[in-house]
Amino acid sequence: MSDKKKNDNIRCSVSQCLHNMVTEDYCSLGCISVGTHEENPTVPECTDCNSFVKRTGCCQ
Repeated sequence: MSDKKKNDNIRCSVSQCLHNMVTEDYCSLGCISVGTHEENPTVPECTDCNSFVKRTGCCQ
C-alpha cells in the first residue's frame, strides 16, 4: 500500500498495524475508532484502537 498518507493528527507507534506509516510514528487513516475492553475504564491501558489491523507477515 504505497499510496498511504501520514495523518498528522493521529500519532501511532504500533508498527504491527497495517495503518501505521512504519517510517514515522503516525497512522494513515483519516480517523480511528477507540474502544474499551473494560466495563469501567479508568486508565489508558483499558482502551483499545478498534481500527487496528494486523500487518501481514510482521508478527506471529
